[in-house]
Amino acid sequence: MIPPKPTPRPDRVSLWRYLRLFRADILSAQPARLYRAWMAEFRTPFFRSYMCNDPALVNRVLVERPDDFPKSDRIREGLAPLLGNSVFVTNGEVWKRQRRIIDPAFEGGRLRDTFPAMWAAGEAAVARLPEGVVEVEEAMSHAAADVIFRTLFSIPIEDAVASRVFHEFRAYQRTQPILNLAAFLPLPRWVPRLHRRATKASAAIIRDLIRRLTEARATEIAAGTAPDDLATKIMVTPDPVTGQRFETEEMVDQVAIFFLAGHETSASALSWALYLLATHPEVQEQVASESATLTADFASLSRLRLTRDVFREALRLYPPVPMMVRENTCPEVMRDRPVAPGAQIVLSPWHLHRHERMWENPDSFDPARWQTEACRHAAREAYIPFSAGPRVCTGAGFAMVEGPLLLALLCRAFRFEAIAGDVPVPVAHLTVRAKDGIRLKVVRR
Repeated sequence: MIPPKPTPRPDRVSLWRYLRLFRADILSAQPARLYRAWMAEFRTPFFRSYMCNDPALVNRVLVERPDDFPKSDRIREGLAPLLGNSVFVTNGEVWKRQRRIIDPAFEGGRLRDTFPAMWAAGEAAVARLPEGVVEVEEAMSHAAADVIFRTLFSIPIEDAVASRVFHEFRAYQRTQPILNLAAFLPLPRWVPRLHRRATKASAAIIRDLIRRLTEARATEIAAGTAPDDLATKIMVTPDPVTGQRFETEEMVDQVAIFFLAGHETSASALSWALYLLATHPEVQEQVASESATLTADFASLSRLRLTRDVFREALRLYPPVPMMVRENTCPEVMRDRPVAPGAQIVLSPWHLHRHERMWENPDSFDPARWQTEACRHAAREAYIPFSAGPRVCTGAGFAMVEGPLLLALLCRAFRFEAIAGDVPVPVAHLTVRAKDGIRLKVVRR
């Protein structure tokens, strides 16, 4: 069975129609030809956008010269109420300082330390999941949020503050479009950004709850009673260049993006992975069989080879972050086109991962492809679910432990079955989600 694409748009639509589509769902706004194009130009009255699928251009932007292509302020506008000045949206020296403090917490050895918390969250997800028809996006959001709270603050999702953050974030998702008006118009800094009242209210509540957790942890650190988890590691790590640590408000910014990126993206990938397994029961049975070898020992993860490939394939077909936008600061020539400074450079995992010139059967779910040389070559050229270069996602290794682990535990305990006629349609909100959710029949093994 071939996973669904968004309904292809006509190659030409009016600017007003395009902007409306783009604001509601950036996937359905894109013309079908982009699945085979190396580069495309989009013109609006105030700026130019260039989508780059050429691997050489992607490499130039992300790997070779990232400082010349900072993150676009047009995209950060919509997320500012929640994320503040977090590592996800900053550039230049501010970003480099933040990464110098954050990265040590996610180094390889720390993954082994966080594994028991991930395992506990996985067991809790299995115990919590009911039989019958289940909306798995909601269930996976719950499970992924539990992983974040257990690994970051050593508290389960049932903790009162953690539970309030999770439920408030669900409300935030329902009010937050992926783009704000400032993404399209050249507004001066003093002009109000017209964020929805409900969006700002939910963001303020979430940040206040995170501030409470952060302040409580600072008190524990001062008293010498703090657990050795990710929050403690980040809060006690000084910048090796300046010797400074994160202040409380800076830490609130970082925790907000850890929660958004660490739970929202994982929930998206896990939900689509379960849907793909439900529509390919023969692969699901192989995953269930493989998971029988899994134990609460970090080393046993190495035996989940197929499960890991299933998760990789879900990330290929449904990359949680479908597009990344950079802004060029220098005059450029891209595929013989002059690109003036200030243009928006769009890098699209969604299109790269399904590009007809780089992948064999790009729309097919085929986890076995990951054991072939052709796939390994395509992945080197056109697989960036976690971005690439210096700005590669800090939590990429974390996600590649969490995803296969939860997938294995769930498939060992349950069988997931597709429901006839109930086919989820992917759309882009904060991540790639299903327009009306993903419902599967869950049967205990």
